[in-house]
Amino acid sequence: MPASARGAEVSAENMEAPQERHPRGPRGTRGEPPAESQKLQKILAQSGLGSRRTMETWIEAGRITVNGKVAGIGTRVMPSDHLQADGRVVRVESSEQPARVLIYHKPEGEIVTRDDPQGRETVFTRLPRLRGSRWLSIGRLDVSTSGLLIFTTSGELANSMMHPRFAVEREYAARIFGKLSDEQGRMLLEGVTLEDGVARCVSLIDEGGEGSNHWYRLIMNEGRNRIVRRMFESIGFTVSRLMRVRFGMLQMPPRLKRGQIEELPPAEVRRLTAWLEKPSLPVNAKIGKTNRKGPSKQH
Repeated sequence: MPASARGAEVSAENMEAPQERHPRGPRGTRGEPPAESQKLQKILAQSGLGSRRTMETWIEAGRITVNGKVAGIGTRVMPSDHLQADGRVVRVESSEQPARVLIYHKPEGEIVTRDDPQGRETVFTRLPRLRGSRWLSIGRLDVSTSGLLIFTTSGELANSMMHPRFAVEREYAARIFGKLSDEQGRMLLEGVTLEDGVARCVSLIDEGGEGSNHWYRLIMNEGRNRIVRRMFESIGFTVSRLMRVRFGMLQMPPRLKRGQIEELPPAEVRRLTAWLEKPSLPVNAKIGKTNRKGPSKQH
Protein backbone atom coordinates (compact mmCIF):
# COMPACT_ATOMS: atom_id res chain seq x y z
CA MET A 1 0.00 0.00 0.00
CA PRO A 2 1.37 3.41 -0.77
CA ALA A 3 2.98 4.91 2.26
CA SER A 4 1.03 8.11 1.69
CA ALA A 5 -2.22 6.29 2.48
CA ARG A 6 -1.09 5.12 5.87
CA GLY A 7 -0.70 8.44 7.63
CA ALA A 8 1.97 9.31 10.17
CA GLU A 9 3.10 6.45 12.41
CA VAL A 10 2.36 7.22 16.06
CA SER A 11 3.35 4.92 18.90
CA ALA A 12 0.60 3.91 21.31
CA GLU A 13 2.85 4.94 24.21
CA ASN A 14 2.87 8.53 22.93
CA MET A 15 -0.90 8.83 22.93
CA GLU A 16 -2.91 10.02 25.88
CA ALA A 17 -4.86 7.22 27.53
CA PRO A 18 -8.66 7.54 27.21
CA GLN A 19 -10.42 8.96 30.26
CA GLU A 20 -13.83 7.46 29.50
CA ARG A 21 -15.48 4.49 27.91
CA HIS A 22 -15.02 4.10 24.17
CA PRO A 23 -17.73 5.78 22.07
CA ARG A 24 -20.22 3.45 20.49
CA GLY A 25 -21.60 5.75 17.81
CA PRO A 26 -25.25 6.50 17.04
CA ARG A 27 -27.81 3.82 17.84
CA GLY A 28 -31.32 3.15 16.65
CA THR A 29 -34.41 3.48 18.84
CA ARG A 30 -34.35 -0.22 19.73
CA GLY A 31 -30.63 -0.43 20.39
CA GLU A 32 -29.81 -1.42 16.82
CA PRO A 33 -27.29 0.57 14.73
CA PRO A 34 -28.93 2.73 12.07
CA ALA A 35 -28.72 1.49 8.49
CA GLU A 36 -26.26 4.24 7.52
CA SER A 37 -23.72 3.35 10.22
CA GLN A 38 -20.74 1.12 9.51
CA LYS A 39 -18.11 -0.66 11.56
CA LEU A 40 -15.12 1.55 12.23
CA GLN A 41 -12.53 -1.00 11.11
CA LYS A 42 -14.37 -1.45 7.81
CA ILE A 43 -14.31 2.30 7.13
CA LEU A 44 -10.60 2.47 7.92
CA ALA A 45 -9.84 -0.45 5.62
CA GLN A 46 -11.90 1.09 2.81
CA SER A 47 -9.89 4.29 3.13
CA GLY A 48 -6.69 2.41 2.24
CA LEU A 49 -4.98 2.42 5.63
CA GLY A 50 -4.71 -1.37 5.85
CA SER A 51 -6.63 -4.58 6.35
CA ARG A 52 -9.50 -4.82 8.83
CA ARG A 53 -7.34 -6.89 11.16
CA THR A 54 -4.61 -4.24 11.07
CA MET A 55 -7.16 -1.53 11.73
CA GLU A 56 -8.42 -3.42 14.78
CA THR A 57 -4.89 -3.29 16.23
CA TRP A 58 -4.78 0.45 15.55
CA ILE A 59 -8.09 0.90 17.34
CA GLU A 60 -6.90 -1.15 20.31
CA ALA A 61 -3.71 0.97 20.44
CA GLY A 62 -5.80 4.16 20.73
CA ARG A 63 -4.68 5.58 17.41
CA ILE A 64 -8.20 6.28 16.13
CA THR A 65 -10.61 9.00 17.27
CA VAL A 66 -14.26 9.55 16.40
CA ASN A 67 -15.61 13.04 17.00
CA GLY A 68 -12.58 13.82 19.14
CA LYS A 69 -12.85 10.75 21.39
CA VAL A 70 -10.61 7.70 21.35
CA ALA A 71 -12.53 4.88 19.64
CA GLY A 72 -12.83 1.26 20.63
CA ILE A 73 -13.62 -2.07 19.00
CA GLY A 74 -17.34 -2.08 18.21
CA THR A 75 -17.55 1.60 17.39
CA ARG A 76 -19.85 2.37 14.47
CA VAL A 77 -19.63 5.56 12.45
CA MET A 78 -21.91 7.64 10.26
CA PRO A 79 -21.01 9.77 7.21
CA SER A 80 -21.43 12.86 9.42
CA ASP A 81 -18.87 11.67 12.00
CA HIS A 82 -15.39 13.22 12.21
CA LEU A 83 -12.82 10.43 12.03
CA GLN A 84 -9.05 10.70 12.53
CA ALA A 85 -6.21 8.16 12.33
CA ASP A 86 -2.98 9.31 13.98
CA GLY A 87 -4.32 12.86 13.86
CA ARG A 88 -5.13 12.77 10.14
CA VAL A 89 -8.68 13.09 8.87
CA VAL A 90 -10.24 9.96 7.33
CA ARG A 91 -13.21 10.43 5.03
CA VAL A 92 -16.28 8.34 5.94
CA GLU A 93 -17.73 6.91 2.75
CA SER A 94 -21.34 5.90 2.25
CA SER A 95 -21.86 2.12 2.42
CA GLU A 96 -23.96 2.39 -0.74
CA GLN A 97 -21.08 3.70 -2.82
CA PRO A 98 -19.72 0.78 -4.91
CA ALA A 99 -16.01 0.28 -5.51
CA ARG A 100 -14.63 1.50 -8.81
CA VAL A 101 -11.61 0.01 -10.57
CA LEU A 102 -9.51 1.49 -13.38
CA ILE A 103 -7.03 -0.29 -15.63
CA TYR A 104 -4.28 1.99 -16.91
CA HIS A 105 -1.57 1.23 -19.47
CA LYS A 106 1.32 3.09 -17.90
CA PRO A 107 3.98 4.29 -20.32
CA GLU A 108 7.65 4.51 -19.42
CA GLY A 109 8.66 7.85 -17.91
CA GLU A 110 5.69 8.35 -15.58
CA ILE A 111 6.03 7.98 -11.83
CA VAL A 112 3.48 6.50 -9.45
CA THR A 113 3.07 9.25 -6.89
CA ARG A 114 0.64 12.10 -6.26
CA ASP A 115 3.23 14.85 -6.00
CA ASP A 116 6.77 14.87 -7.36
CA PRO A 117 9.24 17.49 -6.05
CA GLN A 118 11.06 17.34 -9.41
CA GLY A 119 7.88 18.21 -11.29
CA ARG A 120 7.81 15.02 -13.36
CA GLU A 121 4.56 13.75 -14.85
CA THR A 122 2.69 11.40 -12.54
CA VAL A 123 0.09 8.76 -13.32
CA PHE A 124 -2.48 10.51 -11.13
CA THR A 125 -2.67 13.52 -13.46
CA ARG A 126 -4.36 11.30 -16.07
CA LEU A 127 -7.09 9.88 -13.85
CA PRO A 128 -10.70 11.10 -13.88
CA ARG A 129 -11.62 13.42 -11.02
CA LEU A 130 -13.62 12.10 -8.08
CA ARG A 131 -15.90 13.78 -5.56
CA GLY A 132 -16.01 12.40 -2.04
CA SER A 133 -13.26 9.78 -2.54
CA ARG A 134 -9.87 9.32 -4.19
CA TRP A 135 -8.02 6.89 -6.42
CA LEU A 136 -5.67 4.45 -4.72
CA SER A 137 -2.86 2.79 -6.67
CA ILE A 138 -2.75 -1.01 -6.34
CA GLY A 139 0.98 -1.48 -6.23
CA ARG A 140 3.53 0.55 -8.14
CA LEU A 141 5.70 0.41 -11.23
CA ASP A 142 9.06 2.19 -11.36
CA VAL A 143 9.58 5.07 -13.76
CA SER A 144 11.21 2.84 -16.39
CA THR A 145 8.57 0.09 -16.28
CA SER A 146 5.40 0.15 -18.37
CA GLY A 147 2.23 -1.89 -18.43
CA LEU A 148 -0.73 -2.73 -16.25
CA LEU A 149 -1.42 -0.36 -13.37
CA ILE A 150 -4.64 -0.65 -11.38
CA PHE A 151 -6.48 2.03 -9.41
CA THR A 152 -9.49 1.68 -7.13
CA THR A 153 -11.60 3.74 -4.75
CA SER A 154 -11.67 0.82 -2.28
CA GLY A 155 -8.86 0.65 0.23
CA GLU A 156 -9.94 -2.83 1.27
CA LEU A 157 -9.77 -4.13 -2.30
CA ALA A 158 -6.35 -2.48 -2.77
CA ASN A 159 -5.03 -4.04 0.43
CA SER A 160 -6.27 -7.51 -0.57
CA MET A 161 -4.45 -7.24 -3.90
CA MET A 162 -1.17 -6.01 -2.39
CA HIS A 163 -0.81 -7.71 0.99
CA PRO A 164 2.01 -10.31 0.95
CA ARG A 165 -0.05 -12.93 2.78
CA PHE A 166 -2.44 -13.17 -0.21
CA ALA A 167 0.47 -13.74 -2.65
CA VAL A 168 -1.49 -12.41 -5.64
CA GLU A 169 0.39 -13.17 -8.87
CA ARG A 170 2.02 -10.51 -11.03
CA GLU A 171 3.02 -11.44 -14.59
CA TYR A 172 5.72 -9.56 -16.51
CA ALA A 173 7.35 -9.49 -19.94
CA ALA A 174 11.06 -8.73 -19.52
CA ARG A 175 13.68 -8.07 -22.21
CA ILE A 176 17.30 -8.61 -21.24
CA PHE A 177 20.67 -8.28 -22.94
CA GLY A 178 21.81 -11.85 -23.48
CA LYS A 179 20.18 -15.22 -22.90
CA LEU A 180 19.80 -17.22 -19.71
CA SER A 181 21.45 -20.60 -19.43
CA ASP A 182 19.44 -23.50 -18.04
CA GLU A 183 21.28 -23.14 -14.73
CA GLN A 184 20.54 -19.39 -14.52
CA GLY A 185 16.87 -20.08 -15.22
CA ARG A 186 16.82 -22.62 -12.38
CA MET A 187 18.39 -20.02 -10.09
CA LEU A 188 15.54 -17.59 -10.73
CA LEU A 189 12.97 -20.33 -10.11
CA GLU A 190 14.64 -21.72 -6.97
CA GLY A 191 15.48 -18.31 -5.52
CA VAL A 192 18.23 -15.70 -5.57
CA THR A 193 19.42 -13.75 -2.54
CA LEU A 194 18.79 -9.99 -2.62
CA GLU A 195 19.61 -7.37 0.00
CA ASP A 196 16.05 -7.64 1.37
CA GLY A 197 15.75 -11.43 1.28
CA VAL A 198 15.33 -14.33 -1.12
CA ALA A 199 13.22 -13.81 -4.25
CA ARG A 200 12.03 -16.38 -6.77
CA CYS A 201 9.84 -16.70 -9.85
CA VAL A 202 6.73 -18.83 -9.82
CA SER A 203 7.13 -19.38 -13.56
CA LEU A 204 9.71 -18.46 -16.22
CA ILE A 205 9.09 -18.88 -19.97
CA ASP A 206 11.56 -18.18 -22.79
CA GLU A 207 9.74 -16.01 -25.38
CA GLY A 208 12.66 -15.79 -27.83
CA GLY A 209 14.30 -12.71 -29.30
CA GLU A 210 16.57 -11.25 -31.95
CA GLY A 211 20.25 -10.39 -31.76
CA SER A 212 21.45 -9.61 -28.25
CA ASN A 213 17.92 -9.03 -26.93
CA HIS A 214 15.89 -11.85 -25.41
CA TRP A 215 12.37 -11.82 -23.97
CA TYR A 216 11.14 -13.77 -20.94
CA ARG A 217 7.68 -14.00 -19.43
CA LEU A 218 7.76 -14.51 -15.68
CA ILE A 219 5.28 -14.71 -12.84
CA MET A 220 5.93 -13.39 -9.32
CA ASN A 221 3.69 -13.64 -6.26
CA GLU A 222 5.09 -10.57 -4.52
CA GLY A 223 5.76 -6.96 -5.41
CA ARG A 224 8.90 -5.71 -3.71
CA ASN A 225 10.52 -2.58 -5.14
CA ARG A 226 12.20 -3.28 -8.54
CA ILE A 227 12.23 -6.98 -7.70
CA VAL A 228 12.30 -8.27 -11.30
CA ARG A 229 15.15 -6.00 -12.31
CA ARG A 230 17.12 -6.82 -9.16
CA MET A 231 16.67 -10.58 -9.65
CA PHE A 232 18.16 -10.45 -13.14
CA GLU A 233 20.93 -8.11 -11.97
CA SER A 234 21.86 -10.59 -9.22
CA ILE A 235 22.84 -13.16 -11.90
CA GLY A 236 24.59 -10.67 -14.17
CA PHE A 237 21.85 -9.50 -16.59
CA THR A 238 20.38 -6.06 -17.27
CA VAL A 239 16.67 -5.66 -17.98
CA SER A 240 16.30 -3.23 -20.88
CA ARG A 241 12.48 -3.37 -21.08
CA LEU A 242 9.95 -4.44 -18.48
CA MET A 243 6.18 -4.56 -18.78
CA ARG A 244 3.57 -5.86 -16.36
CA VAL A 245 0.85 -7.70 -18.27
CA ARG A 246 -1.25 -9.24 -15.48
CA PHE A 247 -2.06 -8.65 -11.81
CA GLY A 248 -4.15 -11.43 -10.24
CA MET A 249 -7.13 -12.00 -12.51
CA LEU A 250 -6.75 -8.62 -14.21
CA GLN A 251 -5.12 -8.92 -17.63
CA MET A 252 -3.85 -6.03 -19.75
CA PRO A 253 -6.37 -5.74 -22.62
CA PRO A 254 -4.49 -5.89 -25.98
CA ARG A 255 -6.64 -3.01 -27.27
CA LEU A 256 -5.52 -0.67 -24.45
CA LYS A 257 -2.77 1.56 -25.81
CA ARG A 258 -0.10 3.27 -23.75
CA GLY A 259 -1.54 6.16 -21.74
CA GLN A 260 -5.12 4.90 -22.07
CA ILE A 261 -7.51 4.15 -19.19
CA GLU A 262 -10.40 1.71 -19.02
CA GLU A 263 -12.89 1.36 -16.17
CA LEU A 264 -14.10 -2.10 -15.22
CA PRO A 265 -17.87 -2.61 -15.47
CA PRO A 266 -19.60 -3.14 -12.08
CA ALA A 267 -20.12 -6.85 -12.84
CA GLU A 268 -16.38 -7.37 -13.31
CA VAL A 269 -15.60 -5.41 -10.13
CA ARG A 270 -17.95 -7.74 -8.24
CA ARG A 271 -16.24 -10.76 -9.80
CA LEU A 272 -12.83 -9.44 -8.79
CA THR A 273 -14.04 -8.80 -5.25
CA ALA A 274 -15.47 -12.33 -5.02
CA TRP A 275 -12.19 -13.83 -6.27
CA LEU A 276 -10.19 -11.86 -3.71
CA GLU A 277 -12.20 -13.47 -0.93
CA LYS A 278 -10.56 -16.75 -2.00
CA PRO A 279 -7.29 -15.63 -3.68
CA SER A 280 -5.78 -19.13 -3.44
CA LEU A 281 -8.17 -20.32 -6.16
CA PRO A 282 -6.61 -20.70 -9.64
CA VAL A 283 -6.96 -17.76 -11.99
CA ASN A 284 -9.05 -19.47 -14.67
CA ALA A 285 -11.31 -16.59 -15.68
CA LYS A 286 -9.07 -13.58 -16.17
CA ILE A 287 -10.56 -10.18 -16.86
CA GLY A 288 -9.10 -9.18 -20.20
CA LYS A 289 -7.64 -11.44 -22.87
CA THR A 290 -4.19 -13.03 -22.86
CA ASN A 291 -1.91 -12.41 -25.81
CA ARG A 292 -0.17 -15.77 -26.21
CA LYS A 293 2.05 -14.58 -29.05
CA GLY A 294 4.50 -12.87 -26.72
CA PRO A 295 5.13 -9.22 -25.88
CA SER A 296 3.28 -6.55 -27.83
CA LYS A 297 5.01 -4.58 -30.58
CA GLN A 298 4.37 -1.47 -28.46
CA HIS A 299 7.35 -2.43 -26.30
